[in-house]
Amino acid sequence: MVSPDAIRTILGIFGNAISLFLFLSPVPTFIQIWKKGSVEQYSPVPYLATLINCMVWTLYGLPMVNPGSILVVTINGTGVVIELVYIILFLIYSDGKKKRLKVLLMMLVEVIFVALLALLVLTLAHTYHRRSAIVGTVCILFNIMMYASPLTVMKLVIKTKSVEYMPFFLSFASLANGIVWTAYACIRFDPFITVPNGLGTLSALVQLILYATFYKSTQRQIAERKAQIHLSEVVVNSAVSLPEKTANGGASTTPISDTTATRKA
Repeated sequence: MVSPDAIRTILGIFGNAISLFLFLSPVPTFIQIWKKGSVEQYSPVPYLATLINCMVWTLYGLPMVNPGSILVVTINGTGVVIELVYIILFLIYSDGKKKRLKVLLMMLVEVIFVALLALLVLTLAHTYHRRSAIVGTVCILFNIMMYASPLTVMKLVIKTKSVEYMPFFLSFASLANGIVWTAYACIRFDPFITVPNGLGTLSALVQLILYATFYKSTQRQIAERKAQIHLSEVVVNSAVSLPEKTANGGASTTPISDTTATRKA
């Protein structure tokens, strides 16, 4: 019979794989940024928010804070590296020193905050229970703030009755990620992992329900938009070809008139 710890480890490995997919989901965006040589209107806020979230979760999973959570460290440590790469690319392709300076200052504030949190927790809290409770509470607060982004997207979906800007596979991966990490936390009950991932599961489930509800209306809107574009192209082509036909018609009347005049003569 498989032990609960073995099942927990397997779930943690699956969780690492799914979370890695989610961390890598912005790669196409940065490929576009690299090709265009500019960040254009993209915001650095999502990557800065994910960076500090990963840093506090890495701190939470350390053996001196919450023993037995090494798989929390591996994925969030990887997330820190990935988000740093995104932010460096953002700095390289940003326009203007002011924007770069703002991003650097925000990143510096995040690093100082996590360093101070680690210092205070490790020096003032002398038990694993207190350390995990303090850092875990901070983790939950940052996770709740990160849910503001999906809520904004869901509000847009309801308003426009379109899921065009809410990718299905990203929502599905978020649901799978939430379920796996919630199950992982429930085997050896950890409320600080259970609460945010339970909320994440609920959020992803609502996204998928919205996707199923507005999928047909989205396809209809896309088809109508394509039809309008096609109609516009037809009108433009007709407007361009009309003067050409008129010009050709005018040129062909001359020989006919000449022929008629010759016969009359």
